[in-house]
Formats: sequence, C-alpha cells, structure tokens
Amino acid sequence: MRRTRSDTQKTYEVSAGLFITFEGPDGSGKSTQIRLLGEYLMGKGLDVIYTREPGGTRIGEKIREIILDPHSTEMDPLTEAMLYASSRAQHVAEVIRPALAAGCVVLCDRYVDSSVAYQGYGRGIGGIVAEVNAIATGDVTPDLTIFLDIGPEACFDRIGKHGGDRIESEDISYHQAVYEGYLELAEKYPGRFKRVDGSGGVRVVQNAVRKIADEFIEDFAGRNKT
Repeated sequence: MRRTRSDTQKTYEVSAGLFITFEGPDGSGKSTQIRLLGEYLMGKGLDVIYTREPGGTRIGEKIREIILDPHSTEMDPLTEAMLYASSRAQHVAEVIRPALAAGCVVLCDRYVDSSVAYQGYGRGIGGIVAEVNAIATGDVTPDLTIFLDIGPEACFDRIGKHGGDRIESEDISYHQAVYEGYLELAEKYPGRFKRVDGSGGVRVVQNAVRKIADEFIEDFAGRNKT
C-alpha cells in the first residue's frame, strides 16, 4: 500500500501494512469505534480491512459459536483458551498476515490481549495463555492497541447485567478481574497500548481515537518510508 494523507498542515505516505487492534470490556463500544475509525482512515485514502475475534474466517466463526454459546457451561478454562487460540491461528493465516503483506491497515476487534485478560486474568490460568498464543500468531503482533477504558459496572449498564452470550453473562467479579488485567497490560506495554476514556459519548471517544491514530500513523509512516 502506498497512500498519501493530506490536510492543511501535513502530508505523509504509508507504504507498509499496519495492524491496529481494539481492546476493552464487553460493552465498551469497540465495534462502533472501529467502524468510525475505518471510515475516517478510508477517507484519507488508506486501504482498510475490518475483522474481529473470535471469528474473522469461516472456521473461526464456527469456533466463535461454540465459545460464546450460553449452553457451553461445562467448558474448561483451558479448553476456552485453546479454542480462542485456534480461531486466532486461522485468522492470522487466512486474513491478517495476507492483508498486512498487501499493505492494508487491519482494524481488529480483539486479539491476543483479550485472551490474556479474559482467560489469563479472568479465568486465572496465567502465563499459559501467552504461550499458546505465541504459537498461534507467530510474529504477527499489533503495531497499535487502542484500549477503551471503562469499568465493568458501566459496561453492565450498557449491555444489561445478564448479557446475551456465555462470556457477557459471567458475574461482576469475573469482569472486574478482566478489567484489572487490561489495566496491567496497559501498564506493561505503554508504547503500544493507548488508553481512551470509553465513558464519553460516541463522538467524544472517536475524536480521541482519531487523534491517537493520526499521531501514530504519521510516526509509523516516517519510520517506514521506502
């Protein structure tokens, strides 16, 4: 991909694939913010691909159904983690890696950080999550992660205290552990993880997201000139 972004103050070229992930609790507004950012970046002439996890491929979507099925109550935490990793391995091989090689901007709703937060912290199975996902993803890591920071109580107010899928329906203590996991990840990876207050209105949050993306892409373009 070789595109030029212009406004009244600056112009730069993006000549390499860029992988941007969105993270946050269920109900944080990731899907809406990804769509709005994608529309914004396409308006700047960039080639954008939207995708999500678990899912993003035919096989991955079937795995998603199993994971999120409210009737899968007997699922062991390790089984859950490995199903996520299996879906992700297919996703990387079939969608993400080829799109990046083609020079696209890939916007992904969740990635490995979700597994670390939801299974590593939420389910309490720790470092094995990162180990399994290192095998699943190889060298494909996000260039930028936008974390929509909003606590579980506020998210429950948005989606209801009895969410529709198996993960959303977990109790507040589980979602609090997930949230605390995200906060630790943000502290651990300050260069990649950019926190955005997710409690504001859609446009307020989107303006903050765009500011982060603009600054990052400008810097990324400068470091990847051909």
